[in-house]
Amino acid sequence: MNLRGYFLPIVATLGFVFLYAPIVSLVVFSFNESRLVTVWGGFSTRWYGELLRDGQMLSAAWVSLKVATLSATLATVIGTLAAFTLTRFARFRGKLLLTGMVTAPLVMPEVITGLSLLLLFVTMESLLGWPAGRGLTTVVIAHATFCAAYVTVIAQSRLRDMDESLEEAARDLGAGPVRVFFDITLPVITPALISGWLLAFTLSLDDLVVASFVSGPGASTLPMVIFSKVRLGVSPDVNALATIIIVIVAIAVTIAGLLLRRQHKKP
Repeated sequence: MNLRGYFLPIVATLGFVFLYAPIVSLVVFSFNESRLVTVWGGFSTRWYGELLRDGQMLSAAWVSLKVATLSATLATVIGTLAAFTLTRFARFRGKLLLTGMVTAPLVMPEVITGLSLLLLFVTMESLLGWPAGRGLTTVVIAHATFCAAYVTVIAQSRLRDMDESLEEAARDLGAGPVRVFFDITLPVITPALISGWLLAFTLSLDDLVVASFVSGPGASTLPMVIFSKVRLGVSPDVNALATIIIVIVAIAVTIAGLLLRRQHKKP
């Protein structure tokens, strides 16, 4: 193998080391006895116990899970309807506007999105009396707003690749539009919707900027709490929490990979 043959493996190895070395070091130092995260003081699991006794961190994790689940579900419903409208209706008034509204959150800076949603909620509260203050509801609405754009793109691509003759055959047999959607279209695009839901869940769970604008007392998400802790210095219990999340994600990815492999092996 000449020098050119070594180039790609070397670059790939350096890239993986650059990506995963910080994660490995974080996992290792989550078992550090010392309070200083950069000084090894011996093996210990004390920080996992400290994490379980940290009420603020656990409460923030529960809030983030609720927000991510609700916003991902709402975004999936909205994104599916928007994608179906854009792909199955050739021309209608306002289609260009709808397309722009769908794609705008994908390129809009999060600071602008968060600030605009904050102003919207303040205006709605003054005019309608709802939502009363900033809390879980406003965070869910804000996250669903930008997550719906990602779900729409995923569902739209699947609908475009779908064989429309299946829907036409169902209509020829007397099925109405609603039944065609639920009996034919929805089962076909379900894998894409699951992917969109998982992406929306991840984006919501990871968001910091938008949630900082629209959250209030009692609605602090996990990224907000971690960011407030990191500003005062990295605490070892944050490493323990990150390690637990990494393990959960690794298990989920492994299970998904095994299911996909089993599905491909089926005749």
